[in-house]
Amino acid sequence: MAAFLQVDQLTKRFGDLWLFDAISFSIAEGEKVGLIAPNGSGKSTLLSIVDGDEDYESGSVIFQSGLRVGYLSQAPYYAPDLTILQACFNSNNETVQLIASYEEAVAAENHTEMERLLPMMDHLQAWDYEQRIKQILSELKITNFHQKIGELSGGQLKRVALANVLISEPELLILDEPTNHLDTEMTEWLEDYLNRSRLSLFMVTHDRYFLDRVCNRILEIDKRQIYSYKGNFSYYLEKREERISAQSAEIDRANNLLRKELEWMRRQPQARATKAKYRIDAFYQLQEKTKQQRDDKEVRLENKASYIGNKIFEAQHITKRYDQLLLINDFSYTFTRYEKMGIVGNNGTGKSTFLKMLLGQIIPDCGLFDVGETVKFGYYSQEGMQFDEQMKVIDVVRDIAEVIDLGKAGRLTASQFLQHFLFEPETQYNYVYKLSGGEKRRLYLCTVLMQNPNFLVFDEPTNDLDIVTLNVLESYLRDYKGCLIIVSHDRFFMDKVVDHLLIFEGNGVIRNFPGNYTDYREWKSLQLQVDKKTESKDSKPVKQARTETKRKMSFKERREFELLETEIETLEAEKTTLENVINSGIADSATLISHSQRIAEIISLIDEKSTRWLELSEIESGN
Repeated sequence: MAAFLQVDQLTKRFGDLWLFDAISFSIAEGEKVGLIAPNGSGKSTLLSIVDGDEDYESGSVIFQSGLRVGYLSQAPYYAPDLTILQACFNSNNETVQLIASYEEAVAAENHTEMERLLPMMDHLQAWDYEQRIKQILSELKITNFHQKIGELSGGQLKRVALANVLISEPELLILDEPTNHLDTEMTEWLEDYLNRSRLSLFMVTHDRYFLDRVCNRILEIDKRQIYSYKGNFSYYLEKREERISAQSAEIDRANNLLRKELEWMRRQPQARATKAKYRIDAFYQLQEKTKQQRDDKEVRLENKASYIGNKIFEAQHITKRYDQLLLINDFSYTFTRYEKMGIVGNNGTGKSTFLKMLLGQIIPDCGLFDVGETVKFGYYSQEGMQFDEQMKVIDVVRDIAEVIDLGKAGRLTASQFLQHFLFEPETQYNYVYKLSGGEKRRLYLCTVLMQNPNFLVFDEPTNDLDIVTLNVLESYLRDYKGCLIIVSHDRFFMDKVVDHLLIFEGNGVIRNFPGNYTDYREWKSLQLQVDKKTESKDSKPVKQARTETKRKMSFKERREFELLETEIETLEAEKTTLENVINSGIADSATLISHSQRIAEIISLIDEKSTRWLELSEIESGN
């Protein structure tokens, strides 16, 4: 396969901070590559360098000649007075430029130029370009095509930029956190789009299911070096563990050898000076190798949340709407002690509004939240990150608490707690303004947890956090001795942390589901199959009565006819019973899935027996 992109001996640093040192890699035609690294290691910087937006110390970045490249940054920009549709046509991609040239020729009545451009318009399918961009925008829940860019939220703007880069149909697509601001439905659509597309891909994302389902190769930046894994995210995890084990074994061997060489250095034989110098040089190289200790610890903090009583909160007949948009309609729920709930649903269905009503930041139109007296909330939101940029990292946390109580596991100082969340001692004394966006998010997370709340409320906590931090946070939350509500589109994260879901389905409807996200998707898939079978059965045309002479029903057929009526009634009754259990809200996920499977079987049986009953009834009607 031809190399679309070749990066050789690339080195980048910011002041004294080295991001990567003489790294080399290539991306071939058809490869879909995910880039993984801790926050602050230069993931977004590397993408910017490849796109030509960032300088570097040394090395080279070479694209295949004539390659069409598309780039989605984390902070796209369009002139605020443009409409969404105008922004999508305000591009330097080949099709847009061709359309502009053709429209100029039409306006000037230049028939010669129009005839020259016509075959090119056909070749690039430029005639339906506007329709295709509207279709992609609609898939990303952008439907007011004439809305001004300046009126959009940050998430809407990112989706417009994503649509714009997809419609340009590049041969190499570079994406920086494409799933941020996408709900689950949009993320799954994008997964399917990229899997069906023949483009090559180079992207940064924290969405591990997305990496697993889209990528066929993983690049990892680790300690300024780059490692390549020919497989998806699951394959990467397996092979990375093997690499780390091998490195640890090598460091252990180096330490053993270092002890012997240290003894030799103490004796320092003066004879055979050349050989001694060679061995001394080797000693210092060995000493350097032994310093390369792994620091990716398996963090398990036995957190002792402050005391929480039996009463947590009750949502009593909550209703909330904005103008004509009904978000929540007469919703009631009793939250129990140590419950870990996930909230999922499309954007705009009221998930964040629900959290803000629980926290008292927004008042319901009807109903109330009755919160227990011992509840102490810790709230992590997308808007809540506010720091004095001139403070040191350690001082930001110490301003909240000097220590955190871990119960039987003892106490941790602010510095030790920061280390557990991957802030090494030297980083703790950096000023906040020197941190990357992801590192600031991680610091914000630490400030919430250091308050030692007994009820954590997280609104999209995984955005801008790297995968290493997500693993640490998942471990912390699994062991957390308190209550938890999480709004997140990160399917992997939800599967690891929560024990049941509230599904915000839109139009005020909220479904309580006893299982994790994967359980819910499996159940929903089965429900769709059941619905399709029901529609198919309902839409079957009634067979026309035959005009030919009817034969008489045999004794065996008459007996079958009578039994079929009873069997169909029995199956209908069983189906109703199972549907009542599913809709009761008290069944666990295993029961929901097994009942849904049985309902699908029952519908097939009813369909089969009803068809046979109709055949026999035609014979009966002729008697």
